[in-house]
Amino acid sequence: MIEQISMKLAYWMYAGPAHIGTLRVASSFKNVHAIMHAPLGDDYFNVMRSMLERERDFTPVTASIVDRHVLARGSQEKVVENITRKDKEEEPDLILLTPTCTSSILQEDLQNFVERASLNCQSDVILADVNHYRVNELQAADRTLEQIVRFYLDKSKNQSVVTQNKTLKPSANIIGIFTLGFHNQHDCRELKRLLTDLNIQINEIIPEGGSVQNLKNLPKAWFNLVPYREIGLMTALYLEKNFHMPYVSTTPMGIIDTAVCIREICQTIQQVALTLQNQNSKNQRLKEGFDTYPNAMTEGPPFENRGGETPSPFAQVCEGERHLPFEGVENYIDRQTRFVSQAAWFSRSIDCQNLTGKKTVIFGDATHAAYITKILAREMGLRVSCAGTYCKHDADWFREQVQGFCDDVVISDDHTQVGDLIAKLEPSAIFGTQMERHIGKRLDIPCGVISAPVHIQNFPLGYRPFLGYEGTNQIADLVYNSFTLGMEDKLLEIFNGHDTKEVITKSLSTESGLNWTVPALKELENVPGFVRGKVKRNVEKFARQNNIVNITVETMFEAKEANS
Repeated sequence: MIEQISMKLAYWMYAGPAHIGTLRVASSFKNVHAIMHAPLGDDYFNVMRSMLERERDFTPVTASIVDRHVLARGSQEKVVENITRKDKEEEPDLILLTPTCTSSILQEDLQNFVERASLNCQSDVILADVNHYRVNELQAADRTLEQIVRFYLDKSKNQSVVTQNKTLKPSANIIGIFTLGFHNQHDCRELKRLLTDLNIQINEIIPEGGSVQNLKNLPKAWFNLVPYREIGLMTALYLEKNFHMPYVSTTPMGIIDTAVCIREICQTIQQVALTLQNQNSKNQRLKEGFDTYPNAMTEGPPFENRGGETPSPFAQVCEGERHLPFEGVENYIDRQTRFVSQAAWFSRSIDCQNLTGKKTVIFGDATHAAYITKILAREMGLRVSCAGTYCKHDADWFREQVQGFCDDVVISDDHTQVGDLIAKLEPSAIFGTQMERHIGKRLDIPCGVISAPVHIQNFPLGYRPFLGYEGTNQIADLVYNSFTLGMEDKLLEIFNGHDTKEVITKSLSTESGLNWTVPALKELENVPGFVRGKVKRNVEKFARQNNIVNITVETMFEAKEANS
């Protein structure tokens, strides 16, 4: 098992090992320190985060190295020493001990280490409860966030400091924005702008930039917004079950789904307002009828008491245009669609119509791949030959979302399978991860990156959200600019922009087993650059089917007749 994981990690993995997800969540919170019990070499997270996020803050992760001395004497003393040392040096609110595959192989009782270290620490100390053999990076991140939230809400309950009283005005928690996420920082800004436009207050944003000391305030929000399925759903489900908090998990990506998300938010607020009004009326009747029994009102007012009379929910949120979650929402959606987002106009332009029917392949995490598939198919008129995701644990949801919007669905975390599929389909463009971008380079097929795993170029300094109405503009630009324009290469050849005469092998296999004669290569050079790669692949495909080893000019013409 370990050898398989190591080989994948050395070669390529769409989702990393579980401890990376745990570290991403821990380092997203403020004043939380993670200690990773692992051998030297597994501590690459610090380098990766500092390089990609371009943040000025120190990455709060310490590696408790497993070496030959530890193997000889045991790890307990070293791990406990590292925890107590970081407690004194950093004074964090929380220290999270992160197990790895190595610590699991050693079968060490890390929970015992945590309990012993807690006796001498001022900080809270917990062990990340994830099975490193059964979950990947994204699943571990989702579980770790839920574990931290559960720990602090249980702690607040025991201390009687948690409150379920709602904020005076409609408010939301944004759950799932965290470090190293694909355009997460830009999406967070766009979500805050969207909620502000709807006169909805931001209660808490977790884990990125949040404080574990403020987690007790999560139940004050009217609802939770989970923009990505990969992280945050477990937390939202926990809050719904234990604190009766509804959540919205429709991702506001694309014109249609952004409008759907806004309407779901407004419906949720209406339901919560009605519930609070009924609760407020019930408590008022109890107060009037049982003044001699003050203990009869155990839950208190449904709103935060800010020194005045407890207001009616509808008095606060149902005031027409001033509070958009109700009467003004359709006008807001219309204005944003027509004047802020340019995607609706662009989809009707001649530039976008030139892309109608072009074949594309989409691959990425479940959220981005599903929503980009729907955008390309129903908003831009492109043909999605295949849509896929590497989130095998969310395969059912993904299939349900893309059904009817693509010709085929692939669920795989094997990049070679994805590469062979792309080579077979020969799409006009690919929209995927950095791996699909590399595959596209080898096949001479343009690719737009729409999902993690990512490279440093996917952490732009400028504002490039994928969510909300501004995100629709970013996606439209990405889609259009990813296609090779019809006369682009030909004009560059005419004006000597670059040398496109060199014929490069674009097959994914290292040895094609085919020999091109000199006259055939010269004939291939006469083919326009923007279709030369496709012509070459078609000729080689014809040659293999007919057991031809030496490709001549005659072979090329025979292949052309066979494909016509």
